[in-house]
Amino acid sequence: MKRKINIQLLALVALAMSATLIMVVGVFYRLFQDEVVQDLAAYTQLLGNSGVFGQEEQKLKITESDIRVTLIKSDGTVYYDSSVNPEKMENHSDRPEFIEAVQTGKGDDVRCSKTLDKNTFYCALQLENGMVLRTAKDSKSILSVFESTFPLIGIFIVIVFGICMILAHFMTKSLVAPIEQLAKDVEECDSISTYKELVPFINTIQKQHDDIIQGAQMRQEFTANVSHELKTPLTAISGYAELIESGMASGEDMRHFASEIHQNSNRLLTLINDIIQLSELDCTEVEISFEMVDLYQVARRCIEMLQITAAQNNIKLTLEGTPCIISANKAMMEEVIVNLCDNAIRYNNKNGEVKVTIRPVNDKVVLSIRDTGIGISKENQQRIFERFYRVDKSRSKSTGGTGLGLAIVKHIIGKHHASLEVESELGKGTEIKAIFNRIEKSEEA
Repeated sequence: MKRKINIQLLALVALAMSATLIMVVGVFYRLFQDEVVQDLAAYTQLLGNSGVFGQEEQKLKITESDIRVTLIKSDGTVYYDSSVNPEKMENHSDRPEFIEAVQTGKGDDVRCSKTLDKNTFYCALQLENGMVLRTAKDSKSILSVFESTFPLIGIFIVIVFGICMILAHFMTKSLVAPIEQLAKDVEECDSISTYKELVPFINTIQKQHDDIIQGAQMRQEFTANVSHELKTPLTAISGYAELIESGMASGEDMRHFASEIHQNSNRLLTLINDIIQLSELDCTEVEISFEMVDLYQVARRCIEMLQITAAQNNIKLTLEGTPCIISANKAMMEEVIVNLCDNAIRYNNKNGEVKVTIRPVNDKVVLSIRDTGIGISKENQQRIFERFYRVDKSRSKSTGGTGLGLAIVKHIIGKHHASLEVESELGKGTEIKAIFNRIEKSEEA
């Protein structure tokens, strides 16, 4: 990672230096060209005003090593040139600077001279006698202009690039340091000194780390609870079976032991089934099939099934409400209603009541299970959906509860993107609400 960042930083430096050098050279050469044009224009004006070219017949001889002087007749014929025999030169009437000078009095151009095969600046001035005085100066190429300075520029580039390499190394080290520290010790996220741009990244990692730790602790706690819950009925079954096997039990004792074995076996099967169901709900890869479900009809069938259990516990179980359509898994809705009603019956008082209500509220459907039971204290209301958590442990075990029913309900409600609400008061009873999104009849159609 460090190497990649270093290379990217150095590539950026090289690109910036190249772009800067090209821009500086271009600007400098432009200034150089402007200077040459201005000097040449001034020289041409001075030469034109000197009167040296006032007479066509005058024999001319100008020795100038740097500037080339040409005198052109009005028809474009070259009369005089300081560098080339005019008789060998072609007609110049098509030269841009000549045309411009004839039209406006002055003209200039920059081109590659066909005669001297060089990049040349031209400046032309029309004289009073109608002839055109033209001066020319060879222009050095951009490379030749900077040829003498290239060694110095090269040394400067090497020095700057070397400094940038050192700075890039320390910058990369500074950028990566918090990440390396985080990789070494995730638990010390708070003590890592970092820059503000990395804070959201560190917070996300810390949250994920905390979630993983919490998940591991929950799994460890769940495993311990499962082992404990399984151990109790298995110990009872093993003990009663051993008594029967040893011949110490007979008559009424045999029936009592057999009844205890049967009850603990049922408790064991119920516990295993609940654990399997929770495991399936925990698996995010399992797809749940949803359909349009009338929650009132599902509740009615569940109430009919639970009437026997309610009667055995002297509990009045009733259903109120109206048909309400939701998008749900029908089997899971049955599981929710049965578990909530079973809990309400299990933790109720003698001759108590459990009322199930299905009603629409705005764009929601509210499933309410209200009982007249023992109630739940404020501190326990948020914990009742935890796995194996029991408000009254002795009562739960005596009635065959596994402590997983409400945990299953919470999982199912979460899978349906619904919510749970709990209202309870000690000694007066409890109401648990499951709130679903309502499906209108038009949507159903």
